[in-house]
Amino acid sequence: MPNTIIHLDMDAFYASVEQQDHPELRGRPVIVGGGRNRGVVAACSYEARPFGVRSAMPISRALRLCPEAVLRPVRMARYQQVSRQVFAIFARYTDRIEPLSVDEAFLDVAGCGRLFGTAVEIAKRIRREVRDELGLAVSAGVAPNKFLAKLASESAKPDGLLEIAPEKVDDFLLPLPVERIWGVGAKAAQQLHRYGCRTVADLRLLSEMQLKGMFGVWGENLYRLARGEDSRTVEVDQPSKSFGAEETFASDLRRLEDLRRELLGQAEKVAARLRRHGLEGRTLTVKVRFDDFETLTRRLTLPEPSANGMTLYRAGIELLQRTDAGTRPVRLLGLSVGGLEPAGQGQASLFPDAGSQRLAEIDRAVDKLSERFGSGRVRRGTLFEGEDEEK
Repeated sequence: MPNTIIHLDMDAFYASVEQQDHPELRGRPVIVGGGRNRGVVAACSYEARPFGVRSAMPISRALRLCPEAVLRPVRMARYQQVSRQVFAIFARYTDRIEPLSVDEAFLDVAGCGRLFGTAVEIAKRIRREVRDELGLAVSAGVAPNKFLAKLASESAKPDGLLEIAPEKVDDFLLPLPVERIWGVGAKAAQQLHRYGCRTVADLRLLSEMQLKGMFGVWGENLYRLARGEDSRTVEVDQPSKSFGAEETFASDLRRLEDLRRELLGQAEKVAARLRRHGLEGRTLTVKVRFDDFETLTRRLTLPEPSANGMTLYRAGIELLQRTDAGTRPVRLLGLSVGGLEPAGQGQASLFPDAGSQRLAEIDRAVDKLSERFGSGRVRRGTLFEGEDEEK
């Protein structure tokens, strides 16, 4: 199979945009994130990484590791603006683009050879144009499939390009630690280590049956990935898989009633987004991060898909009660809804109850008021409780 998949990944994107917009920061360690006391690192420049600074690290710790770092606030609108410019350059070469985030994408360049040359030549041109026009670095991986292309771009960082030719897959893949395989986290790695599997070459010694016994259905996928096999295609215009909201609090929340109020606000916000997109969701997830940065997620499937805030809220409370929230200080709380489908596709009740009809009527009224006065201007009275004390 020829190399037609390119994985492109901007290097330290947020921090690089800050350095490009503020030339005095070039060559200096830059940290992008929230406040010094409560925030976490959203991104850091390569100059900060030798000090041990990493994404998702508490900023207070990052600044202790690298006191000379410059802290910049997150400017998401600016990063999205630059992202659109970057993706416009990608689109010069193919319309088969699968965005993974604002700074990362897969490109399928099959059929583009007569116009632009090989996949490697296209990747070189894209990297050069992004550098010349935007002053930013992008790393690229070229391979026969998405799994290998992403591994290649990771190995090419920073500011590099790596091709994995089909006949060289084993040369590249076999020496890698098992942690480099997609989906192998800390727990899976520990289990593999117990079986003597530390590299992909070791992993190849286990049969598909053994891996399935260890990891269930995912073991079959692991067996294929260890051989460099990945049948996923580049998906264009992929719809959102979930909608969510989360909040890192300025001060840890300790009272369950405060957490309930926050969860209600998030449920209403997510429900409104679902309705605006004509969607409903079946799978609800609550995320809780405690003051010691331990993070838990709890998930359930609703009996019927929903885009109603109170329905999501009640399910969210059920999940919240499965954690230590209310007895331990909570730093972050989030709610998300997946399993999305077009509204109205769920099995309709032959005799819908009055409560459900009433909730639907309230949703429609709130949506109309929001259209007229702006999103977020109509809120449940519960969400105002305690605001006077906070001001």
